Amino acid sequence: MSGRIDRQQTGTGWIADLALGARLVFTGGRNGLVRTLMAAIGVGLGVALLLGGTSISTMLGARDDRTAARDDQFIGAPEPPPGDRTLLVANVDTEYHERGIRGRMLQPEGTRAPVPPGLTALPRPGELFVSPALGRLLATGEGALLGHRLAQPVAGTIGAEGLSGPGEYAFYLGTDQLEPGVTGVRIDHFGSDSTREGLDPVLLLLVLIIFVVLLLPIAVFIAAAARFGGENRDRRLAALRLVGADGVMTRRIAAGEALLGAVLGLAFGALFFLIGRQLVEGITLWDISVYARDIRPSPALAALIALVVPGTAIVVAQLALRRVVIEPLGVVRRSTGRRRRLWWRLALPIGGLVLLLPLLGGIDQTGRTFNEAQVITGVVLLLVGVAALLPWLVEAVVRRLHGGSVSWQLAIRRLQLDSETSARLVSGVAVAVAGGIALQMLFSGIQHNYVLSSGQDVDRAQVAVIGNRIVDGVDVGPLNERLRAVPGVRHVFGTLDTDLAAVGTPREADGYRPSNALRIGDCAVLRELATLDTCTDGDVFALAGNGEENANLPPLPTAGQRVELGDRTVTGWTVPAGIRTATARPDPIGREVTGILATPGAVEPGRLAGLSAFIYLAVDRSQPETLELIRNAVTTLGPGMQVQTLDATYRVNRFTQIRRGLFIGVLATLLLLGASLLVGTLEQLRERRRMLAVLVAFGTRRSTLSWSVLWQTAVPILLGLVLAIVIGTALGTTLLAMVGEPLHLDWPGLAGMSGIAAAVVLLVTAFSLPALWRLLRPNGLRTE
Repeated sequence: MSGRIDRQQTGTGWIADLALGARLVFTGGRNGLVRTLMAAIGVGLGVALLLGGTSISTMLGARDDRTAARDDQFIGAPEPPPGDRTLLVANVDTEYHERGIRGRMLQPEGTRAPVPPGLTALPRPGELFVSPALGRLLATGEGALLGHRLAQPVAGTIGAEGLSGPGEYAFYLGTDQLEPGVTGVRIDHFGSDSTREGLDPVLLLLVLIIFVVLLLPIAVFIAAAARFGGENRDRRLAALRLVGADGVMTRRIAAGEALLGAVLGLAFGALFFLIGRQLVEGITLWDISVYARDIRPSPALAALIALVVPGTAIVVAQLALRRVVIEPLGVVRRSTGRRRRLWWRLALPIGGLVLLLPLLGGIDQTGRTFNEAQVITGVVLLLVGVAALLPWLVEAVVRRLHGGSVSWQLAIRRLQLDSETSARLVSGVAVAVAGGIALQMLFSGIQHNYVLSSGQDVDRAQVAVIGNRIVDGVDVGPLNERLRAVPGVRHVFGTLDTDLAAVGTPREADGYRPSNALRIGDCAVLRELATLDTCTDGDVFALAGNGEENANLPPLPTAGQRVELGDRTVTGWTVPAGIRTATARPDPIGREVTGILATPGAVEPGRLAGLSAFIYLAVDRSQPETLELIRNAVTTLGPGMQVQTLDATYRVNRFTQIRRGLFIGVLATLLLLGASLLVGTLEQLRERRRMLAVLVAFGTRRSTLSWSVLWQTAVPILLGLVLAIVIGTALGTTLLAMVGEPLHLDWPGLAGMSGIAAAVVLLVTAFSLPALWRLLRPNGLRTE
């Protein structure tokens, strides 16, 4: 009687073969279950991150919608007339230890004033409503200094619909001290249209490269995870050949096993995604936090993942069988075989460069479009070339390595027998490093277009205290002394400013009256704002402006002319006969100082109302609490006082957001790659457990085997880094040429990426050692 399975008699078709492959996983003993579980976990990690990636658009959209729904700063829109439905709002944003805090003071003008999202009713004067994150901060000792600034009793919590994310620091404070047009803006509703700022072509290119660099290593790892346990699977398939299965049936059975692992991987991925989504609310990175409900995968992309992952697993399983001859008496796999072909592996990166070359110099910030699909395809081919070339490179190098310590020889001999498995495990890391190098080069090459000079003079001052029309009857001297007493403040100078207009100057339709500025300060302060030959108390100076922003200002008053000081409440003043002309110099925040400069002997600020304060401080930034003490000191002066730190440069907002998003994405990808490499290493150790136990039984030291595991991972990683640096630099150079920037090698970026890869290897080795030591026990000689 023939031992061959009669497919016609048993009615076995391709569906039955797939089902048999899946059933063998559960009936093949513990090893088969563990192997499939490891593959499923590996695929699940990748699927979870892919689901997170497809949730980015919905996450950002939800944040934008909530932010737009609470908007109360309608710049350029006409202010509504006062009524029963109007509300005065003052922007009192602040910072605390580099945490941004959104603050608003609210004062209703009627019984039906609008209520901001997140509140059920407007706070009464003196009541404070805080976000959960701010409430936790105020309740701890870490927020003690902030508690002096927000000393009002907490009356409630802002709901989620009024916050951009769970980690946002925000508060609403009720008051009755706001003045319309002075310290408060009148509104009759909250909310504006949710619109996103568009990206110029260079930033769009940057975003496309980021998505490719972050997602491609995940795809590479999913393909690698689908091949976990290949050797044991091939031996089982050989047993099936022995009982009569033909080659076609064997391939279908292998596809069934791979399909089951992929389906389980999808289930694990969904589970990991749901668990991670619940944990994400406790994480805040670079002031960005999200609610769990915001992380919703795009249905279309989620469906695509559900189809592509099983399909990829089946294709990978079939491709793996091309290099294996499965016969009834065994598997021909361990023989040397022919060497890997190089031509098609080189064709991938070369093809990528060919696609990108026509775009050289064709992308700039002017708004010209480019072929996004061409860019994505070219970058993908270049980075996939890393994964394709790495097995060839590892095989070519380890074939020529001989000698060394026992641990080194064990590792090299293992790589010589099966270099593909180790290269496949680290290919995701190599792809990520290559992409990271290219991104670092592109970032460093274009950042000068998005990191601009602020015009602020940080050598003269590092902090500015600014308040518009909020100070009444205060002299600048005591103000400066109050700030000078703050620990860490080295120098203080500033002026009190008010409007100056000729008597009888009419107001325009919007209530604005054309005026110049009168700035009051002592001689030492005035010398910071103008070049003065001599100055004594009682002097007055005229500064004429030449910039376009000063073209519409009225002419400066002359000696003996009667003028009015102030805006809402005016005070008469006669320009002294001794007024002199002086040459202006920019103030520390880059403002061109114009108008009239006066010493307190010429204009007594204590008689004026609605003064604006511009005070500049030189501080010792090595004292971390100095800024917080300054903010606390100016809080009592009024709700409109703002403390601004000065910087010589500033980043364009969208560039900063993209950079933050990259850091978050790189962190998530590195966590995945580290976990995936650990899973792969554990799977390799599990397959070799009997051989390792035999080595220990014959006297091999455990430390020797531990070092061999390190070398076995480190050699492919090192070769992968060399390959990643070459291709990453080539890609980075091409991207810089596409945006018209010269070649700039980012050596710190190269060192950083290489260091990260080395750290991944060390951590994976360290975490795999407990499993290795457990496999080295004598019971590892047992078999099923």
